[in-house]
Amino acid sequence: MTDNTYANLAAFGKKLLNATGLEEGLPLIANYACNIINAERCSIFVYDKATGELWTTLADGIERIVIDADKGVVGQALKIREVVVENDIEKSLYFLDTVDKSSGFKTKNLIVAPIFDEKKKIIGALELLNKPEDFTASDAKFMVFFANFISSFIDLARR
Repeated sequence: MTDNTYANLAAFGKKLLNATGLEEGLPLIANYACNIINAERCSIFVYDKATGELWTTLADGIERIVIDADKGVVGQALKIREVVVENDIEKSLYFLDTVDKSSGFKTKNLIVAPIFDEKKKIIGALELLNKPEDFTASDAKFMVFFANFISSFIDLARR
């Protein structure tokens, strides 16, 4: 992250305020998060309470990804309600390789932060993939901050 990370956040916030829905706002969020953390890919998973699933449409080359909310690294982050960092995906106890297999994408490392509404209920997860070097404690701290920053937009836009 750069020294002007938080200064750029204000400009990003203005763009997000002008987004008319998830289709317009989620790509803004993904691009901003990737640029700040220097990750190759970002997915914002939205929680569907009725089905117990998470969905995202941001992965390159895939129309829509749907996973059970209690599966994978994302599911683990939601279960413990904290950021999960996996810098060596080969050693991960939770990684689901099914998306990599279907997309041809190769995940090397990842970081996931749960997204909560104002009542501290899960509404989604923010996931970044493939940072050239390991994800750090500073990245985890920013992920928590950023997940809180975008939570109101996601909560309102999904209604």
